Amino acid sequence: MIRLLLADDHAIVRAGLRALLESEPDIEVIGEAGTAEEAIAFCVTTPVDLVLMDLRFGPGKSGVDATRSVCALPDPPHVLVVTNYDTDADILSAVEAGASGYLLKDTPPPELLAAVRSAAAGDSVLSPAIASKLMTRVRKPETSLSPREIEVLKLVAAGKSNREIGKELFLSETTVKSHLVHIFGKLGVKSRTSAVARARELGSI
Repeated sequence: MIRLLLADDHAIVRAGLRALLESEPDIEVIGEAGTAEEAIAFCVTTPVDLVLMDLRFGPGKSGVDATRSVCALPDPPHVLVVTNYDTDADILSAVEAGASGYLLKDTPPPELLAAVRSAAAGDSVLSPAIASKLMTRVRKPETSLSPREIEVLKLVAAGKSNREIGKELFLSETTVKSHLVHIFGKLGVKSRTSAVARARELGSI
């Protein structure tokens, strides 16, 4: 039997999830939490196998905060994020906080039930759209261009030479070259022109 906690600030969402989950013979909803603080407190005092965690709770702690706290407990439950939000920042924050999976609230019921069982068993679960976003992020370390590297690249795009870039940013020519080497590496390119084109394609500049 999977002992499950529903953590969502919308009572109607919790009611819908409870109705779906309790129709299954191997799932028992043992509690509900309307705030992140309630979710943490419940997990501290009650054995839980899986928490279905929303990301946004209004004032107070977020779902990411709650996930981090719950996953730090001595005998932590697994956490499956079920939310409407799918930005890169939200996804990565939840995964880094320890979430076993990430689903969107429009996930079809059969997929949600399968995800609940997989997450409770300790498997990682991502909806197809989320998995695609994460893989894209992993394949593109260029998202980690520093603010200074972006400044340099913008001046390259404006047709400035290394010397001119150095003068404008108060850097030595050697430092500018060093920044360009790092930029090329992060973007996976070998020339200034390619770097500019790739950065524009990715929306970095």
